[in-house]
Formats: sequence, C-alpha cells, structure tokens
Amino acid sequence: MACDTKKFPQSALEAKLAGALASREQRLIRRRLPDPVESTGPAGSPLVDFNSNDYLSLSKSRALRTHFLQKLSEAPDILGSGGSRLLVNGRAHAELETRLANFFKSEAALLFNSGFDANVGFFSCIPQPGDVVVYDEYIHASVHDGMRASRTDRERQCSFGHNSIDDLRRVLLHSRQAIPGLQSGKSNLFVAVESLYSMDGTFAPLTQIVELLDELFPWKNAYLIVDEAHSTGIYGHQGRGRVALLGLEERVFARLHTFGKALAATGGASINYPEKIITDCKEFSCPAHKHSSSRFFIELCSISHIHHRTELCEYHRGKLYV
Repeated sequence: MACDTKKFPQSALEAKLAGALASREQRLIRRRLPDPVESTGPAGSPLVDFNSNDYLSLSKSRALRTHFLQKLSEAPDILGSGGSRLLVNGRAHAELETRLANFFKSEAALLFNSGFDANVGFFSCIPQPGDVVVYDEYIHASVHDGMRASRTDRERQCSFGHNSIDDLRRVLLHSRQAIPGLQSGKSNLFVAVESLYSMDGTFAPLTQIVELLDELFPWKNAYLIVDEAHSTGIYGHQGRGRVALLGLEERVFARLHTFGKALAATGGASINYPEKIITDCKEFSCPAHKHSSSRFFIELCSISHIHHRTELCEYHRGKLYV
C-alpha cells in the first residue's frame, strides 16, 4: 500500500529548507533552473542567444562538429577514464597538457574536470600555512571555496575593492606590515583576480597589479593568479586571453582557462609559469585529482586539437568586430 505523505507533519529538515528558501526569496537571491528551450524558434528560425556563455556560437559550428567526429572515429578508446589521475594517468591527458602548455606559452598545464575545480584545486593546495591570499571583492565563488579548504588562516584572506589599485595597495601594505614573514621572504602572498568580470563587463588592471607587486615585494614572494574563464577564446592571439594579450605570461604566476564557454567544449586547466607548481598540486593530492574520476576521451577530444578550435575563434571574432 502506498504511503500517504499528507498524514505526516513537516519534518525539521523540510522546515529548515523551506525557511532558507523563503529567506533567499525575500533577499531576491533565489535562483531557479530556466525552462528547457529548443535551439530554434517556433517557425524554425534560429533563436538569438543572449543568455549562455557560447560567446562565439562555436557549439553550432559545422566545421568543428565534423572535425570532432572525425577525431573521435579514429580513436581506439573513447569510453571511461579508469579512475582518477592519480590512479590512471592516461597518455591522452598528458599529451593534451603538453599541447596546452605550449599553446599558452607556459612551462606546464594541469587538466581539471571544470574551471571551478581548477580554482578550488589551486587555492586549496598551493597557499601554505602563514601565507596570505588577497582577492578582488568580485572574485568567483570557486576561489572562495578553494580558500575555505586551504591551509591559510581565515584572517589572512583579505579582499580589496573591485579593480581598485589604491585599495589593493592599502591591503598589501597592511599585510606586509602586519606579517613579518612577508618582509623576510618566509611567507608568501597570492593575489586573485579575474581578467574579465562577466557580470559587470570590467577588466582587471593586470599590468598595474603586476607592477605594484614588483614594487612592494622585491623579495619575489608575491604571486598573481588570473582567472581567464571569460576571456579565453575572446581576447589575445587565437583566444589566448588577456594575460597573453598584454604580454604578461612570464609575470603572472598562474592562469585558469576554461573550455566550456567561448571554446564550446568542457573542462578547464591551470596554466602555470613555474612547472614545479603543477608538480606540487599533484604531490599535495589536489582533491579534484585524488577523489574524482578524470575526464574520459570524448571530453578530451572536444578540446584536444586546440589550434583548430582557436583558428575558428579568430574567424568568428572577426565577424563580431565587423
């Protein structure tokens, strides 16, 4: 006999969840999944997309689809990954990381299942006890999750006003004075920004930030980490991002690039100038690598021939700017 749930009073858990949802509703921060939509309108004409991150419409590219299916048909193994990277370090993963490092002109790259995972993985593993993390007040939620899981003390995680060089200088000077290890070079400071903040359409003053870090930390213990999620595929030669556009590849400690936006693929990668940092991420058993299955070949194939994909980016960007 089926159980009639109407006979049971609302549980404590249901009451708490209902209260939390009501609070979000009142503060106008409750979000809901939109209704599923078709790719074409009622009359068969294409809909205009003002909502997704498919900035260049590469997900609709016939040339890219044909190239992807051809590469997939030639691959010997396409299903399953066999486990986490620490268990199964597939040749396809390593080869793609080498191509990504070469493409972005860096010493090394490390694949993640998403850009979110890449940020969480970096900030939960690299900053160590006694270090400081300074971040733009509009930084992505994934960086906050990484900081919460990191080895740094909460009081050593400080925000500065959005894109404000003056406020960043204030926070850096205060940190340098309050923490002796920053002046002796025994502690490190990490600055986290996004190259392009999608919600506001603002650009981080990357060159000014790099120069400020060089000025205030001559001991070379201050590092800039740039989230390029919304500039990958859009800015720089072949979509390499704003760090490359400004020629800062060797002055930025680490970059996050995602593939699920303008590049119409999935996943993300941490692009690091010093190769040793990638090794440290692996050695410290980054949670995204230790506890999560690695990407299987179909996903790798979607981004593996990045040069072909970014050539299409150049073509579609040209159409945008006409």
